[in-house]
Amino acid sequence: MAETNPVGMDEFWLKQGTALLLSLARSAQEDVQEKAATGLATFVVIDDENATVDPARAEAVMRDGGVPLLLGLAKSSREGVQSESAKAIANLSVNAKVAKAVADEGGINILADLARSMNRFVAEEAAGGLWNLSVGEEHKAAIAEAGGVKALVDLIFKWPSGIDGVLERAAGALANLAADEVCSMEVAVAGGVHALVMLARSCKVEGVQEQAARALANLAAHGDSNSNNAAVGQEAGALEALVQLTCSQNEGVRQEAAGALWNLSFDDRNREAIAAAGGVQALVALAQACSNASQGLQERAAGALWGLSVSEANSIAIGREGGVAPLIELARSDAEDVHETAAGALWNLAFNPGNALRIVEEGGVPALVHLCSSSGSKMARFMAALALAYMFDGRMDEIALVGSSSEGTSKSVNLDGARRMALKHIESFIVSFSDPHSFSMGAASSAPGALSQIGEAARIQEAGHLRCSGAEIGRFVAMLRNSSPILRSCAAFALLQFTIPGGRHAVHHASLLQKVGAWRVLRKAGAATTAPIEAKVFAKVVSGYLKDHMGDTV
Repeated sequence: MAETNPVGMDEFWLKQGTALLLSLARSAQEDVQEKAATGLATFVVIDDENATVDPARAEAVMRDGGVPLLLGLAKSSREGVQSESAKAIANLSVNAKVAKAVADEGGINILADLARSMNRFVAEEAAGGLWNLSVGEEHKAAIAEAGGVKALVDLIFKWPSGIDGVLERAAGALANLAADEVCSMEVAVAGGVHALVMLARSCKVEGVQEQAARALANLAAHGDSNSNNAAVGQEAGALEALVQLTCSQNEGVRQEAAGALWNLSFDDRNREAIAAAGGVQALVALAQACSNASQGLQERAAGALWGLSVSEANSIAIGREGGVAPLIELARSDAEDVHETAAGALWNLAFNPGNALRIVEEGGVPALVHLCSSSGSKMARFMAALALAYMFDGRMDEIALVGSSSEGTSKSVNLDGARRMALKHIESFIVSFSDPHSFSMGAASSAPGALSQIGEAARIQEAGHLRCSGAEIGRFVAMLRNSSPILRSCAAFALLQFTIPGGRHAVHHASLLQKVGAWRVLRKAGAATTAPIEAKVFAKVVSGYLKDHMGDTV
């Protein structure tokens, strides 16, 4: 009955079936114990394909003492009882309340011990239990303390091929654990990087590929706090395998592989190695093919191109491979996560004049203008404004005479009209951060307190995570001298975001500003009588930040 899950049995299972199965599980006969554990593992699952567990049935097992009973059976000397009990614990642990009860009753240590079993079925079900328990943030450290990380890594080396279930569950559990910064280091120390890359390279089972790629993505997500990002990139064949997985027929595999490449691209060496492994072509092809894909895949495809395009050489390659058009299409998405990453990629691409013209030719100005004025994400609006500023600061004009293509032909575009539209919306965006009363006071004063308050009011929190190169900072400084007052305001606003105290890279940006002699330019911009009040005030705020960061050396 549990296996066929007939319709209309809920009342029976809740009022009689649960108690009956638990009573049978208490039998002294091991055959009966095993069958009862199988029943408990099965009747709570109401959708096998999506691993959906009925919460009322799971909690009924817990209320009737099922958790300690099953944990006791899991310590049986009979492997069939161990396996079925571990399976029941794993399925029940999909429910967060039951998972807590399992952890409280010492179940994590029991499952970690079973994961070391030489019996593949026992180890597989135990790994499934650790996978489900590791969903809860509160259980991750306990799994590591119980030796669960090493046990899971060892499973991959023990059954490296042909044992799909145990590999997918072990990789899935490691993926969840790797999302925690401390546990991610445990995974690396236990040999997890090599094990997961081995799966990504050699296993042909899509479920295993997806979980291995997700685990590598999570390992690479802590770039500022440990060396796992670099370690994954340096593991032989890792980047090539992930690039290859972006071509998978399975959307989940493509999504996780793109996410891993996005995270890995934050490391300079990885970024260039991904490109060398064919990552530009693969990710452009992925972006071109994902217009009807899930938001998760679209976000990661655009994000990976954003990460790669930090390098100007990669940025130029993305433009030449046809990456501009699909990114513009993704920038039109209603989903903030998608159009935010697409805006970031287009901002990087627009730094190059050839790409800037491509964006104009492919209809990117209306898309960026729409983001700049309408997105619910301040970050998307900010990066769209910066892309438009790059495009119309004058550097594109010369190349526009001959076009962006190698043949020297250009699509027909109205550059003057596009420029007017872009500048109008950049101005509206900047003015939205302006308060007439405080700005008039700020323009007439150099009091640090008043200027600091203006800076805090204009802060875009997420912009503090952006890291600019010396060339980019130099371009914003040059923009402070641009003939367009709107672009001068935009440049001062951008430099404020990049130097505001508390930003992850604020000191780095202040140092770059000092190297290009920005102090005098900022002072002049802040004192200009004909400049817009936003340009003057934001320049004065940045001057104050620069002095705070660099002290007497400015």
